[in-house]
Amino acid sequence: MDLESVADELYALPPGEFTAARGRHVAAARTAKDPALAREIAALRRPTLAAWAGNLLVRSAPEQVDALRRLGEWLRAAQEGLAGEELRELTRKRNVLVAQLAREAQRLAAEAGHPVGDAVRNEVETTLHAVLADADAAREWATGHLAKPLTPRPGFPATTATSAAGPAARPARKRHLKVVEDPGEARAAELARARREARDAEREAREQDKALRRDASRRDAAEARLAEATARVADLADRLRAAEEAETEARDALARARRALTAATRTARQSRRAAEKAAERLDAVAAEQD
Repeated sequence: MDLESVADELYALPPGEFTAARGRHVAAARTAKDPALAREIAALRRPTLAAWAGNLLVRSAPEQVDALRRLGEWLRAAQEGLAGEELRELTRKRNVLVAQLAREAQRLAAEAGHPVGDAVRNEVETTLHAVLADADAAREWATGHLAKPLTPRPGFPATTATSAAGPAARPARKRHLKVVEDPGEARAAELARARREARDAEREAREQDKALRRDASRRDAAEARLAEATARVADLADRLRAAEEAETEARDALARARRALTAATRTARQSRRAAEKAAERLDAVAAEQD
């Protein structure tokens, strides 16, 4: 057992199973007299739903993971070289791929039995943008061991590409800056985003509440079945003890009857022999008189 294999196992589990499994591995490491490994395992953090969904994506779609990492390398090189047309095209590809991968992560989470809402999907998208922006983030994500979403580094283009510097590009850049820097519109956009996130969070909370009620109902039904089975076992145990006692009594009675039969048979045999001797003496006396 080593830290890498343990982490691979733990971060592949649903978040609800993480803590108990980590505890078992910590106990196993301590039993194996490896306190350093036990401390390292204990330091592994339980993943958030968004991090877990991102880890699912890494394990389930390795070819898309490689494609995203390559696209990140190209995009970073294009940004550093100020290649405007290439930057715009790569940014477009990035946005399409990030959206596809985030939806795929959402689908994988649902298939794994833990549906997630749009708020979690948005966090997955944020992680994917960070992967594209930073090689270190890409390497961290590719391990499949994320405990929380990653954040893009400052200065990396977000959802639209900026034009290259030059006279023909200046009007478009100015118009873009005016839109972004409009305080009223920025506040409205922030408010709309906050409302969407609140709705998504509320929807996810309702889904989790529904799942909790469903699990509680299943638990109650299982407890009722267990109580019924326990009562039946107790009843059958009582019947078994009574049957065993009756069997013991019957065996004892049979043994006594067999002993009595043996004694009666012996007595009857002796009585028969005595009767036969008496008859012989009677015959002898009668013969003498004749």
